[in-house]
Amino acid sequence: MSSSPADLPAVAKALRVAFGTPVLDSWTPLSGGLSGAGVWRIRVGGIAYLLKVEAPERDDLRDPHRSYACMRLAAQACLAPRVRYADPNDGVAILEHIQAADHVGARADLVVELAQAVRVLHGVEGFPPLVDYLDGLDALVGRAAQAVPDGAFASWRRLYAACKALTPQPVSSHNDLNPRNILWDGRRVWLIDWEAAFRADRYVDLAAIANTYAADLEAEALLLRTYFNREATAAEQARLWLFRQVSHVFHAAIFLAGQARAVSLDGPELDIIHQGLSLGEPLLDTPQGRQAYGLARLRTATANIGSPAFEAAVAIAA
Repeated sequence: MSSSPADLPAVAKALRVAFGTPVLDSWTPLSGGLSGAGVWRIRVGGIAYLLKVEAPERDDLRDPHRSYACMRLAAQACLAPRVRYADPNDGVAILEHIQAADHVGARADLVVELAQAVRVLHGVEGFPPLVDYLDGLDALVGRAAQAVPDGAFASWRRLYAACKALTPQPVSSHNDLNPRNILWDGRRVWLIDWEAAFRADRYVDLAAIANTYAADLEAEALLLRTYFNREATAAEQARLWLFRQVSHVFHAAIFLAGQARAVSLDGPELDIIHQGLSLGEPLLDTPQGRQAYGLARLRTATANIGSPAFEAAVAIAA
């Protein structure tokens, strides 16, 4: 049996503060995703909770002081699980455990619920600013470019310039709404993992949802109609299209940064990978799988930015 997380002094302290005892009924290690955090499902007094211990490295993005503050605000808005304990100095948090289930309704119902959740999130006050999202992504692209053939991210410069020319619409933003960070418990959705949360353009979250859950124009229109509580304008549709490409570049950069250099951009298409992920296949659990996903995102963005739709969207959004 693996050693108990309660053996860590910071965790024992958290358990005493939250529950009055450092004793765990049981603990089960869970995947910590890409952040390097340690994650366990624990039981105290017969009740399940989620324990998360942040990786010791700290930088501008990995800062529990900011992410825990955002997490608490999201929990107060009933968007994130209840926070039982969170100490940013120790990097330890204990949350209500959400038992995830497969969404059994129509995909359109899920799009509506996600749009409603994001609308509530964007109305929350108190998320701090960090960096200009596009400038931060530009720096990340610079690191990820070392893992792909020369010039593979060249189209990003056109997209960056086009989006920087738009008037910012900053809101309290999650900034990483991928399927791993969205849980369905059989009744409603929950948003989790707030490491990347700060004030950013509203279309960052909307684009992330659209790229995964609203593939066709009808679903995209439903997403925007629900979010705005009215039909979207042509400029709003165009801005979403542009930020969908930003979201592709973000995921490409995240999954390629630090990887071994790819000899080509070839690999499985994005739709195929998304189908596998929706079936629960562990496609992102290996370096090869993460590289394939990043390359698929990069190919999609490059093709779209090189299409006539890009210039049309730039003109309409402006």
